Amino acid sequence: MAYFSKHYHNPGTAPGTLVAKTESRRPVNLHLLDYTEEHVEEVSLASAADCREYLARESKTWIQVNGQADPDTLRNLGDLFDLHDLALEDVLNTGQRPKVELYDDQLFLIAAMPFYDGENLEIVQISLFVGKNYLICLCPLDEDPFEPVRKRMRMPNNRRFSSRGIDYLLYALLDLITDSGFPVLEQFGYQLEEMETDLLENPNQQTLAQIHGLKRELLVLRRVLWPQRELLTSLMRTEDQLINADTQVYFRDCHDHSVQIIELLESFREMATSMLDIYLSSISQRTNETMRVLTIIATIFIPLTFVVGIYGMNFEHADSPWAMPELGWYYGYPMVWAVMIAITGGLIWFFRRRGWM
Repeated sequence: MAYFSKHYHNPGTAPGTLVAKTESRRPVNLHLLDYTEEHVEEVSLASAADCREYLARESKTWIQVNGQADPDTLRNLGDLFDLHDLALEDVLNTGQRPKVELYDDQLFLIAAMPFYDGENLEIVQISLFVGKNYLICLCPLDEDPFEPVRKRMRMPNNRRFSSRGIDYLLYALLDLITDSGFPVLEQFGYQLEEMETDLLENPNQQTLAQIHGLKRELLVLRRVLWPQRELLTSLMRTEDQLINADTQVYFRDCHDHSVQIIELLESFREMATSMLDIYLSSISQRTNETMRVLTIIATIFIPLTFVVGIYGMNFEHADSPWAMPELGWYYGYPMVWAVMIAITGGLIWFFRRRGWM
């Protein structure tokens, strides 16, 4: 994934400007879930204006917007729920830093949900508006990742949601977003194990590229998980009227999960860094082994080259006292071979005794 993934307006654009991005958009699906202690009602909406009739009720309303929200949908939601222009701009310009902001009687949150699309790490921005009796969740994915929460709400005699305020629904969604980091880190763990095996058996350039790619993804993940931990810390300690005291204990549990994920993340980053050191050490060791073998071979052939160089001079004169008698000797040739074999065997024995072979 890209190092810089934030969408932004041109410098100098007025704050709160909603301009559609040029790339193709996926269709927007609006799903509304209205619930009380007695019933749970679900409907699919054709437009944001269809939410109006539910605002006058005493029930709690969850509006789920899936797909890339267009400016018209955001403006309709903003007019209907009195959402701040700056918050709507942050929703449209994805890649924002996880944060929580208070606008009058509303909470605006941006959370980051990591997941694997099969091969690569993806991080999705989830935007949430929380009011007294409503929660608006905007997710750019086509498939709704919060179906497990909706399934729990449909269960009969489930009073965890109906007997508590809308802040408990906010906790349930943030808990799912936070826990989505565990399967991602599990995938990182599998990759680290495979890379460790490759490093020990056959380190190569492909393994090096995989290590650098993994370090890059861990860095990107760290960049969004640390501020998300701060977000949960703020909710855990906030005194805002939208967050009840009996719900803060659940946010503490969610914060604890975030701490565990960050600790695992930091451990994996250290392991990836150490694997890079192991790769460099392995390559250096392989180079040293190769140089040692070549040095031994060269050392063995140095005296042999000297011997054949001497006897290859062919200085032979019958009357000279400095002539080489071996050149005319009947057993001269096999004797030279015997000397060279003896030198080779002696050097090999010496190298093995010193532990160089």
